Amino acid sequence: MKLRSVAASAIAIATLLGMGACGGSNSSDSKTITFWHNATTGDGKKYWEDLAASFEKKHPGVKINIQPIQNEDLAGKLQTAMQDPASGPDVYLALGGAKTQEMVNAGQAMDLTDKISTTVKTTMKTTLKAATFGGKVYGVPVSVEPGGLWYSKDLFAKAGITTTPTTFGQLIQDAKKLKAAGITPIALGGKDAWPAAHWYYWLSLRECSPSIYAKGIEKHDFSDKCWTRAGEDLKTLSNDDLFNEGYMTTTAQQGANSSAGLVANHKAAMELMGAWEPGVLKSLTSDQKAMPDLGFFAFPSVEGGKGESGALMGGVSYMSVNPKAPSIAVDFVNYMAEKTNQENYATAFSTIPASTAARGVVTDPALKQVLVFLDKASSMQLWTDTSLGTNLGTALNSGVVSMLSGQGSPSGIVKALDSAAAKG
Repeated sequence: MKLRSVAASAIAIATLLGMGACGGSNSSDSKTITFWHNATTGDGKKYWEDLAASFEKKHPGVKINIQPIQNEDLAGKLQTAMQDPASGPDVYLALGGAKTQEMVNAGQAMDLTDKISTTVKTTMKTTLKAATFGGKVYGVPVSVEPGGLWYSKDLFAKAGITTTPTTFGQLIQDAKKLKAAGITPIALGGKDAWPAAHWYYWLSLRECSPSIYAKGIEKHDFSDKCWTRAGEDLKTLSNDDLFNEGYMTTTAQQGANSSAGLVANHKAAMELMGAWEPGVLKSLTSDQKAMPDLGFFAFPSVEGGKGESGALMGGVSYMSVNPKAPSIAVDFVNYMAEKTNQENYATAFSTIPASTAARGVVTDPALKQVLVFLDKASSMQLWTDTSLGTNLGTALNSGVVSMLSGQGSPSGIVKALDSAAAKG
């Protein structure tokens, strides 16, 4: 699974920040590592257990205490725990983007620039940029995760859809064909907020020109009408009833009734997600095997939109180290980057490894299609909420949820961003 969001909503943030930290760093013990990640079930959870065991075997006397934390809870728990790094985990799944920058500024992430291995520097040269802030490295990547639409080829065929859409208008037409065929067109886990906001991120990337989009991210200027049009586009999907029934109370990845579970069990035709999706779907099928008919297509262009053609959005998952951690923790994150471990990671999580040397292990047809789009892409933006940071990202996600819940509007999303930006 993949850490995806600033938080589900302002309410969720308040709840999460109220939680006590679990586990913690033990700087007095130079051979004990506390490690937090978000793979709570299946092959991913086992991968980290096996990796820890193999590292312990290579380093007698070292003990790695693993704490898997549910994806939607990790951001809040980590932010709470790292308020005092001495009580936080030694190694942790980084939050990414502006949120990692916030932790760097607060002295909650170790500068690894002179500590990363030659393997990291060479085989992860491109993905390493995502963990680099102010010219210094603050994490070791494990995967690269472009987003897009994942779909059931069987359900598309059942609805008479023979080619995947390349424009937003075509996507709506295909969704209506699926609905007419008695198939839920789009699965959406709105309860977790970020999956709903994903649609807005992509639509703003397609509606706004590269310079206007960058102006919003970097200068928090959302005055261009493209930011409102993105909300109007998303509202069209909602108005046309193209999401699963009860989508605002549906979780994203937790069980067969989650949005991912609907796709995994052919109860919905498609879902907008990152490249962690095949692994999540695999964990939710009835036999816990990969979906044989899973397909992928890039987010379509928007008619009249000024976004850069072919631009992708996604993220790089990487592991950061607590400044208070024992030195052996650095060896542990470097160990994650070794070719065999990266290959095993990609296999366990059914995703794309950060290491270019390990990408030959990717055999899933849908993921191979992602690689085609990734190789052709002119750029890959970080998820919008991640780029904006905690305050604006939370405001954005909450604004989208408010609109889809019938309590807000497309212009309300922009007003929420402006208000958060004004507060600093």
